[in-house]
Amino acid sequence: MTAKPTLPAGPGASKSVSAFLDALAKTPVVRPSGATGRLIFALDATMSRAPTWAMARKVQGEMFEAAASARGGLQVQLVSFRGVGEFDVRGWTADSQVLKASMAGYGVRGGFTQIERTIAHAAAEAARNKVHALVFVGDALEENPDAVCAAAGRLALAGVPAFMFQEGANAKVEATFREVARLTRGAYGAFDANAAGTLRDLLRAVAIYAVGGATALADHARGAGSAVRRLADQMGRK
Repeated sequence: MTAKPTLPAGPGASKSVSAFLDALAKTPVVRPSGATGRLIFALDATMSRAPTWAMARKVQGEMFEAAASARGGLQVQLVSFRGVGEFDVRGWTADSQVLKASMAGYGVRGGFTQIERTIAHAAAEAARNKVHALVFVGDALEENPDAVCAAAGRLALAGVPAFMFQEGANAKVEATFREVARLTRGAYGAFDANAAGTLRDLLRAVAIYAVGGATALADHARGAGSAVRRLADQMGRK
């Protein structure tokens, strides 16, 4: 696995996140009264993501805080893998401080991807209680694509759309991520190491979807960038 340049940080990032928090707080809720969105957020924490991990962790942590404060409520379960078979699952929570603390101090370790296991876990969670979306952020695939897609088929039967976000540009990874998204009636998005804002915008869009559904996502996409509009277009074609 090869290293990538660091994602840029700067004062503009904090302004964008603040705007995101404001927009998400105003998102219309279309779920039945009393219903709470449930989203599994899964991360590849293997060594190839080391150069971009700190910035990605900051963006992801602020997405958690925004999702937790959104009207209608959103519970998040953080899942990550790294090392030799290390697979970490945190408890469900809507507490933004708990979510951010789960990310703080958590770093990457060398190891192989466990995307099939991640998808299988999401399907198992959905069998116990409704899950409205799986979000996965990663840059590599070191597994059998057919096995990953077979797990995606089971996730589809559970009614959980997978939002597969790829860091970088690897054709094998893209093909499999796109197929997982297609099978589960989810969506695929990509961001590169020089576009931290793209990842933030994509995560914001899924948080809005998990809270307000496809209608809220479509409304949000009208004033969003091209990456978010492509994401909404994919969901609109389901």
